[in-house]
Amino acid sequence: MRRTQSVDDAQRRPRVESSRLGAVALSLLLVVAACGPQAPEADPATEPVASDALTDGLLAHRPAVPGVQGLVTAGHPLAAMAGMQMLTQGGTAADAAVAVLAPLNLVEPMMSGAGGNGFFTIFDAATGEVVSLNATGAAPRALDASALSSEELERGIHAGVVPGLLGGWIALLERYGVMSLETVLAPAIRYAEQGHPVDAYVARSLEASRELFEAHATTAAVFLPDGELPKPGAMVRFPQLARTFRRLLEAEDTARLNGGSRKSGLQAAFRRFYRGDIARDMARFYQDRGGAFTRDDFARYEPIWAEPVRTTYRGYDVYSSPTTSRGGLEVLMQLNLVEDYDLAALGHNSAEALHLVAEAIKVTKADVYAYAVDPAQASMPTAGLVSKTFADGRRALIDRGRAMAFPEAGVPDGAAAQVARALPAPRPGVDERSVPGSTTSFTVVDAAGNVVVATPTLGSVWGTGVVVGETGLFFNNGSRVGSTAPYPEHVNYARGGQVPILNNSPTFVLKDGEPVLALGTPGGETIGQTQFQVLLNVLDFGLGIQEAVEAPRISLDADPNFYRAGADVRVRVEGRMAPTVTAELARLGHEVEPVSEYVLGNMQAVFWTETGAMLAGADPRRMMYAVGW
Repeated sequence: MRRTQSVDDAQRRPRVESSRLGAVALSLLLVVAACGPQAPEADPATEPVASDALTDGLLAHRPAVPGVQGLVTAGHPLAAMAGMQMLTQGGTAADAAVAVLAPLNLVEPMMSGAGGNGFFTIFDAATGEVVSLNATGAAPRALDASALSSEELERGIHAGVVPGLLGGWIALLERYGVMSLETVLAPAIRYAEQGHPVDAYVARSLEASRELFEAHATTAAVFLPDGELPKPGAMVRFPQLARTFRRLLEAEDTARLNGGSRKSGLQAAFRRFYRGDIARDMARFYQDRGGAFTRDDFARYEPIWAEPVRTTYRGYDVYSSPTTSRGGLEVLMQLNLVEDYDLAALGHNSAEALHLVAEAIKVTKADVYAYAVDPAQASMPTAGLVSKTFADGRRALIDRGRAMAFPEAGVPDGAAAQVARALPAPRPGVDERSVPGSTTSFTVVDAAGNVVVATPTLGSVWGTGVVVGETGLFFNNGSRVGSTAPYPEHVNYARGGQVPILNNSPTFVLKDGEPVLALGTPGGETIGQTQFQVLLNVLDFGLGIQEAVEAPRISLDADPNFYRAGADVRVRVEGRMAPTVTAELARLGHEVEPVSEYVLGNMQAVFWTETGAMLAGADPRRMMYAVGW
């Protein structure tokens, strides 16, 4: 039987046992925990089960990982260890974050890369400030979506947006790092040139995408050099990507040899990518194939430092990514909606609690899909959306005894006008259904207490599917339906020069100015939903961080999409959920779809106990891997 703890709504901090941490920390200088994807549920009657080290015996598939000088919890063990190398050499969380990001190009090449986009939430321990970094590029200014089909907007030479993530790496290093680009890229260049073994998880994705690779000669040259895909365990190299990274280091080195500072070296690398010969090569590649990108599209790009969206929840301060993230709004608005309910009294993953979670997700989806937009292109009623007053009004839609139909959007303060109640049919040749997204996420904490939570993405698996010339880079396919709306009248229709909407939303929680929780997940449409549930697992139900990450979850999907009121909404339920709970959700009127046991989201998180101890959780649903020092 699972044990839960009572919650004092206004004042409680998650309670933990501190006596065990000392023994664990003293016995382990370097602690790692890893598990492959689709981990089976352990049977406590037949096999040993690791309990979350500080959660009074609550069961988890593997232990939480403690850290004293620092923690890295990331999507792959080689990426996590690359970040840890920087921390042990005196680097900051920012240095380690870029060292994690770069090898993810290699070890999870279908999920993220320097040619993709991403969001960062950063905690500066010295000032107590939480800031956001949006590393998201715009569609080419010459894009004419009306002339393209859904397939062309999703994959190929006409799809994609300007790479934002590489610029985000450099901006993060410049503002919060102490190391050179040469130092933090060294592990990735080593893996790219000398090789690393392909995981079975990556090999399956490669095999499933063979047809996509074969459609583009530059992609086939990288992944099918001899007409065959690599098998699990095969050593693979990425020499093109290594050369691109080395071109950036040449620019940095030249600037320093000419008497420049560390900052000028970083800026030289940025200029070479976005305004120099790398940009020239990328633009020429697209223009030679009838694509829309020009050198001017790359030259216009700048990463955006922004104030995160913020709310309070039961005495905690919760921060997440602003637009062009839809997910940051989603996480906060869902918390606002359920704050009025005593979830702890209902019980963790009870049908009653999950019903409220599902209804809050529906209401929030209706609102964020109506209003979230590139703020450079249209007015955003952000304050109105995350206000408690708006949540109070929208909460009236929730019936505790019956599932609602997918609702119309509300009208928050600051909205320019009430949203249209009936969307027109999509343009001919464009499918209304959203294209799934895939990404990765990680968290880094350094010895000074600085924190970086990052969620980078290529959009869909393998992004556009086109390796850009000899750069070794995929672009994010942000022009696809999902990141854009299929309705020309909508603010998020695919338009030239506009940054599409993503769901990435790395999230950070403070209590009285002190860190409590840092978390993020991949999962496309499920990102905000997964983070919402893990936040509740910790803040309301008192679960230890590893159990909070592993606990079975639900997610909602809509047909044709979440833009349309009245859409058919399904509640997907992981197979480990109690059958009585699934049955009760169906009785309440939810369209329930059972799914595999470990399939919804891939969470990584760091939790600070009352004593200040740090614990990392890493999701066994994929290759998540935590390292503590």
